[in-house]
Amino acid sequence: MTTAEHDNPFTWIVTGATRGFGRSIVETALGRGDAVVAAVRRPAAMDDLAEQFADLLAVVEFDALHIDGVPAVVDAALDRFGRIDALINNAGRGYVGAAEEIPDAQLRESLALHLFTPAELVRAVLPHMRARRSGTIVQMSSQGGRLSFGGVGTYSAGKFALEGWSEALAWEIASFGVRVMIVEPSRFRTAFNESDVLSVAESSEIYADVLAAVRADMLGADGVQEGDPDRAAAIIVDLVHGDHVPLRLPLGAEAVQRLGFAYSGAAADLDRWADTARDADFPGVAASVRPV
Repeated sequence: MTTAEHDNPFTWIVTGATRGFGRSIVETALGRGDAVVAAVRRPAAMDDLAEQFADLLAVVEFDALHIDGVPAVVDAALDRFGRIDALINNAGRGYVGAAEEIPDAQLRESLALHLFTPAELVRAVLPHMRARRSGTIVQMSSQGGRLSFGGVGTYSAGKFALEGWSEALAWEIASFGVRVMIVEPSRFRTAFNESDVLSVAESSEIYADVLAAVRADMLGADGVQEGDPDRAAAIIVDLVHGDHVPLRLPLGAEAVQRLGFAYSGAAADLDRWADTARDADFPGVAASVRPV
């Protein structure tokens, strides 16, 4: 830990901080002298860090499925540390199953967890960040927030929604000095693939063969993922402390490769169907003039 790391201490709010990316980000931020509010369902899971960093860590009980807990999280940061420099919307979980296999309640849960609660937290911190003309909102998405495949539609629905909402948000708040970074990891050695975290729908006869490989891959990935959450956390913390953040940050070699394929494939489809698409316009009408 260098002296420079203490010259500009930040205050972070991190949801889903008991393990995985959240835990790694909390440990990295605390290690460089920053203050952290960890918003978690199981506060006792943070006891070791709370004891080690008593002056820098506040732990708040928070269930990310319920937005009514948001004010207490934000108040804890402002009351204890007087500022909020970074909000990390990290809480989430995976869902595996075909569209017909996953009930409406779980689809709504995915949207609540990955969009509605992050949006409520953003709305709660923005007045403070705008007043200070400074702050960074980090939305922990996934490569599944830009591409999808059979069996993960419920998860991707929440992450796609988060990314679309956050892209508009970044445009709206840039002039106030507040930044948005959407993080798109590939497979990392977090709790995501653990059997008690990953929600897997009961397999139906209809989709048993179609999704057999996907189910096996998702359930068999725990402990063998390529990504190191501590390395990822160091990148995220360094960027938040830096002068510039990308709107989208893929993390992991697989994310770079698969997102690259998705982008190039989409561009190829656009070129292939461009003339057909143009034929849908009224002939001779002037092109639109838009602010973006």
